Amino acid sequence: MAERLAIGVDIGGTKVKAGVVDLDGHVVQRIRRATPTTSPAAVLDTIADIVSELRTQHQVTSVGIGAAGFVDSTRSTVLFSPHLAWRHEPLRDAVRRRTGLSVLVDNDANAAAWAEWRFGAAQNEEDLICITLGTGIGGALVLDGQLHRGRYGLAGEFGHMQVVQDGYACECGNFGCWEQYASGNVLIRESVAAVAASTPFGQRLAKVAADNDDVLDGAVVTQLARDGDDEAIALLSDVGRWLGVGIAGLAAAFDPGLFVIGGGVSDADELLLEPARNAFRRTLSGRGFRPEARIVRAHLGNDAGMIGAADMSRTLRRRPRRSSGSARRRTRSRQPGAPSMFSGMRS
Repeated sequence: MAERLAIGVDIGGTKVKAGVVDLDGHVVQRIRRATPTTSPAAVLDTIADIVSELRTQHQVTSVGIGAAGFVDSTRSTVLFSPHLAWRHEPLRDAVRRRTGLSVLVDNDANAAAWAEWRFGAAQNEEDLICITLGTGIGGALVLDGQLHRGRYGLAGEFGHMQVVQDGYACECGNFGCWEQYASGNVLIRESVAAVAASTPFGQRLAKVAADNDDVLDGAVVTQLARDGDDEAIALLSDVGRWLGVGIAGLAAAFDPGLFVIGGGVSDADELLLEPARNAFRRTLSGRGFRPEARIVRAHLGNDAGMIGAADMSRTLRRRPRRSSGSARRRTRSRQPGAPSMFSGMRS
């Protein structure tokens, strides 16, 4: 059983999610903690404590970490994180020293895309883009069946494409980034403003938040929208429209066959995705004269990052295999993540 188990740790802007994952992508135990955003040392302590706790009940061989930030091409150092305090943080080696296990660090969106390609919504797809909607927007590309990281390991940071000149300030230091219009940040920003102004919508948000330990987040907006609240539905639709506009731009650049939408905001499902599809069709260049990529919700939900990180970490010890029933459309000399593709790859 030991050969089947690895630990995946998904570090986001607000939460650290971790789990023990088997070879088939099943999470056999999970842990969640708040992200200590102000201290790299505190984040390291949190990771080490989680790994220690999980190892008391499971024999594991490796740790994979999906980090919300720019990870260097060696997949060892977090160069920069807009939502955390990491700046040139040698995370892989630090965790390895604390745990004594083999450790791999990758961008959290890459980890999620890997999981969806291996076990979820993107099986049998050769060209796809995964977009994760959480505190910000993460992205990852699989092109010709290979996870694409770019020359410096930083490809896929779609959330920081500028879509509005002199728009909202972004944590990355720029203005008008896509994630300021199509992520959980938007839901929180608009909700806080409505509550502060004590509008009728704000009062409804505050009431739902009071039943949610006074946490005002995207889940509160989604709950109201599912209950038929017109303003909550309109807010999700607005985020969806911005999402669709951005996806149309990515389609023009990369021409994938599939967009997989994950992250916590994707819990809104069709309340978000249908407006996104409509905006995508209206904005797509050459519309009416070209095939349209499908836009689907990720299958693995909030577990995708930890599943992907754990599965990738096992490539340090063995060549990965596809899950059963996921034969590729055509034979290739190697699969994504085979050892030969890991030299000089992305965050």
